[in-house]
Amino acid sequence: MTVIAKICGLADAAALDAALAHGARFVGFVFYPRSPRAVTPAQAAALAARAGRRAIRVGLFVDPDDAQLDATLAAVPLDLLQLHGVEPPDRVAALARRRPAMKALSIAAPADLARAKGYEAAADWLLFDAKPPPERADALPGGNGLAFDWRLIAGQAWRRPWMLSGGLTPDNLAEAVAVSGARAVDVSSGVEVAPGRKDPGAIARFLDAAGRL
Repeated sequence: MTVIAKICGLADAAALDAALAHGARFVGFVFYPRSPRAVTPAQAAALAARAGRRAIRVGLFVDPDDAQLDATLAAVPLDLLQLHGVEPPDRVAALARRRPAMKALSIAAPADLARAKGYEAAADWLLFDAKPPPERADALPGGNGLAFDWRLIAGQAWRRPWMLSGGLTPDNLAEAVAVSGARAVDVSSGVEVAPGRKDPGAIARFLDAAGRL
């Protein structure tokens, strides 16, 4: 069974085209100003139109208020919301009534998995990412290039489909899938030459590796 993949943090046509050409099932656009991958609604609208229905178009938000969400959804045809903040389950459920929603959970210890259980009824998807260590005060909500212990989620059963994220690259993808049991994966910094600069060649290698699993 092929592992499906999401390429997140896309900001230019060349990277998007590489993702689509090599079979990305999801393409992600970041609406978080602090991120080096952030795009404006106008930029994302052009990329989303270019993608069309060839992939599921995902908007990454961090604790969005209704005004930000309204403005973005009015401009960009998003299919899925990716929530990377501290949104509680009731807020996730409310946003999921606007668009299907994926809740990102930061994982570092078994207790973090217990917290994830509280989102199963609220979100359409779960995404497991690495929790930055306390000394990384500058860390972003995602896209930090950090991995967690994949054994923490091995053998877990979830009521919702889920993705593995955090520190994935073309070189470690096979190991990550073998250890975690993931059938869907998400990558951003692992296919970049610099923060916010995607490498079409690395995107191709990542997606080709996923297709062989």
